[in-house]
Amino acid sequence: MLCIVGPTACGKTKLAVNVAEKLDGEILSADSRQVYRDMTIGTGKDLGDYHINGKTIPAHLIDIANAGEQYNVFLYQQDFYRVYDNVLQRGKLPVCCGGSGMYVEAILKAYRLDYVPENKNFRLELEQKSHEELVAMLSEMKVLHNVSDTKDRQRLVRAIEIACHSPQDMNNYATYNFDYQIFYINADREQLRKKIAARLKERFGQGMIEEVQNLINRGLTMEQLKYYGLEYKFIAQYLNHELSLDDMKEKLCIAIGQFAKRQQTWFNRMKKQGFDMIEIDMDMSLAEKTDVVISQWQQFCHTCLDK
Repeated sequence: MLCIVGPTACGKTKLAVNVAEKLDGEILSADSRQVYRDMTIGTGKDLGDYHINGKTIPAHLIDIANAGEQYNVFLYQQDFYRVYDNVLQRGKLPVCCGGSGMYVEAILKAYRLDYVPENKNFRLELEQKSHEELVAMLSEMKVLHNVSDTKDRQRLVRAIEIACHSPQDMNNYATYNFDYQIFYINADREQLRKKIAARLKERFGQGMIEEVQNLINRGLTMEQLKYYGLEYKFIAQYLNHELSLDDMKEKLCIAIGQFAKRQQTWFNRMKKQGFDMIEIDMDMSLAEKTDVVISQWQQFCHTCLDK
């Protein structure tokens, strides 16, 4: 499997599509929000990018869950391996493309994950505790690598529920093994911020606010939209008159920049843990990036055949 990863707005999709077109491949998305239907503009699906030279490159693991659901890494891992096998069986090259580091790592390391059902009685007990007590409780169960589970109370309760059910799940590995090569699009943060700002302006023009309003009209609550974060959180706050239009746009642009930084941090951590990644400069032309990937991939394939 060939993998193309990197932070938001770095040009992953266009590169993956160009590579897939030349190598007879299909895209397997590794994006935790693009799985949701009717959340197209805000999640940056860029579906037009999959059309190239008069044909459409198949893309999988996009639009597979309803907006309002809480898809997770356990479900993704199951869906990914099923699609991966199908793509191989049809003689195509799986090209994994995305910026959700946890999803990428879960499939490459083949974490053995168990489904953890909701425990209503346990949740009622947790609801009696303060937010600070819940954070302290979770910190005793696992090392808190980031604050995403501790800021939102709903996510905090779910994290404790999972930790109590089976605290060692993420340290156990499945027997799913395959050869892969990872290409990481490395981006200067200032250049990336400019791309994020330009893309955000474009997406507002495409109707991103209207997309969030449509989700609200369909019955999604403010809490559900805030759960999806970034565009959906801040636009929902604007539509709920919690933020002005200018404040919303400014805060959202900053938040996406911070998110991109966290993505870069995650992939850098993966490199330190031993994942071999070939770095590609974001500022290279699309043709240059494509040539580098194909050249390196061909060498990788020869190495695999010589084993």
